Amino acid sequence: MTRPTRFRRFLLPGFVFQSVVIAGGYGTGRELAEFFLTQGPRGGLLAMALSTILWSLVCAVTYELARVTGAFDYRTFFKGLLGSGWMIFELAYLVFMLVILAVIAAAAGSLLQETFDLPYWVGVTGIMAAVGGLALAGTGLIQGVMAVWSVILYGAYIALFAWCLLRFGRPTVEALGSPLEGMGWISAGVRYAAYNVALIPALLFSVESLESRRETVVAGALAGPIAMIPGCLFFIAMVGHYPAILDRPVPANYLLELLGSRSFQIIFQVVLFGTLIETGTGLIHGLNERIAHVFQERKKVMPTMLRPVLAVGSLLAGTLLAGVGLVDLIARGYGTLTWVFLLVFVLPVLTIGVGKIRQATKAGVSPAEATGI
Repeated sequence: MTRPTRFRRFLLPGFVFQSVVIAGGYGTGRELAEFFLTQGPRGGLLAMALSTILWSLVCAVTYELARVTGAFDYRTFFKGLLGSGWMIFELAYLVFMLVILAVIAAAAGSLLQETFDLPYWVGVTGIMAAVGGLALAGTGLIQGVMAVWSVILYGAYIALFAWCLLRFGRPTVEALGSPLEGMGWISAGVRYAAYNVALIPALLFSVESLESRRETVVAGALAGPIAMIPGCLFFIAMVGHYPAILDRPVPANYLLELLGSRSFQIIFQVVLFGTLIETGTGLIHGLNERIAHVFQERKKVMPTMLRPVLAVGSLLAGTLLAGVGLVDLIARGYGTLTWVFLLVFVLPVLTIGVGKIRQATKAGVSPAEATGI
């Protein structure tokens, strides 16, 4: 068997994580405003740095625990980590998945409505149809699409950052030089990191090719910066319009309108629309892989038609939830789940998980023995 390339081992896990984080995490800019810019320009940057460190730490430990236990779907992973308590994570994850699918749908509707003056429902139904189609593809194709689109996305965000800095450099620098507004950035950084890391166990299909601790640690360490750099560029582009931009449902559109280039606005929205598709696809594929592993444990094959049934059902539920609205979804939907994931994933994986890694390493046990299932 050909050894995976360095890109696949060290960078692909980070790009897969970034691809899923972007739409639910900062694609429209609404999330950056809600979690970071509310702490002021300097506080927001500090919060982002903290979130990045936590992402890298949790990714590295999670990837290594998955490697030593052979648990590459979230059900198997949490049965080994939490025992009978694994169902708490699954329940929270399913709710979280529906909230993010709703955010994706609401964002798509708002983007097309503000950019092309199309009815809101056109964007909602369009994004759901696209996500449903790609979610039925195999793991290899999904990973390839995520990697390619991540490169395209980086280009778009770098262009947005550079253009905004050229046009609004002075107010941006002045805003970044403003005093730190309290210590709320610590809580903001932890909360933002906590709700996003909940996606990591659903994306373990991206680390099945990792074969050593060095590979999992490097891949995990790089995952944080890879996922956050586009958001940081976007945040700095927004800072020059603080605090007015806080009230904008889709800050991305607000910045694009200020730049005054219809062509770039269309290109950026196409790229952003693609990231919304990536996020929805990653979430649903993670759920499908979880179901598929159950069939494998029972020496059976997951029925082909079950994948589209699960995809369509999840997408329909997310579409209905999208009626709540983008701002309310982000402000209310993520809050409670953030603390749930902190308690049932972040803290356990950094304590119990580290202990299990040490135990498995010392004993030299097989994956099945290490999971305890």
